[in-house]
Amino acid sequence: MRTEYPIHRIALIICSFLLFTSGIKAQKKSDLLAEIESLKTELQNTKATVSEAQKNEKISLAKAESYESQVLELQDANATLLKNLNSFAMVSSKNSDNINKTLASLEEKERQLKAIKDAIASNDSTALVVLTNAKQTLGEDVKIAVSNGALVISEDLVTLFGNEEKAVVTSSAEVWLGKIAGILTANPGMSLTVEGLSMTGNLGLASQQALSVADILQTKYAIDPNRLMALGKDGNFKEGVNLKIHPNFEAFYLMTREKMKNGKNN
Repeated sequence: MRTEYPIHRIALIICSFLLFTSGIKAQKKSDLLAEIESLKTELQNTKATVSEAQKNEKISLAKAESYESQVLELQDANATLLKNLNSFAMVSSKNSDNINKTLASLEEKERQLKAIKDAIASNDSTALVVLTNAKQTLGEDVKIAVSNGALVISEDLVTLFGNEEKAVVTSSAEVWLGKIAGILTANPGMSLTVEGLSMTGNLGLASQQALSVADILQTKYAIDPNRLMALGKDGNFKEGVNLKIHPNFEAFYLMTREKMKNGKNN
């Protein structure tokens, strides 16, 4: 037996189905639209993140280039500094060598000066001894002085020659010259320069008078002629004879040179 449905009931069922189907489709569309919006938002966020990353990448690249440039500059500066240090070390080494050479030269000069000072001090000491000896031998009234390391004994022309115009030593003066010879004999390292002083400019006579004194010392008292020198000179308002007892300059030079050599070898 077939059951028959009324037409209106069938229509109602169809309408219900259509409404249900339509509701489902509306719901799916809404979900799709919401998902699309979510995807759009996510895409925008992703683009923003990518843009920020690209921006940061550019900044990082710029910094990297800057750092690389700074590293190159530092390398160049370091190379220049090392070069300058090497140059400074070379210059410093040369300066050190020059300073050492200069110091050695100064030490050598100091030794030489010491040798000269010692020689002069030795001569001054000898001159003091000769001065004491001369005063004891010739008496306290003798005209005697020390000038430039030499002992100067002065005597007038009348006492030596009896007359200012003569050049022959008197016998009494020969005795006095014997005392001078004794001083020279006691001090073999000393020499004698006889100066004839002229106040009138007659140097020929002054020279003859000086030679006469030296001749007596040589011939009568055996004083080595190498230790004697005679000359005439302008007395500058003075006349007479000066007997200068001084070191043998050649011997003094040789002694000084020897001391300088010894100081150099020490």
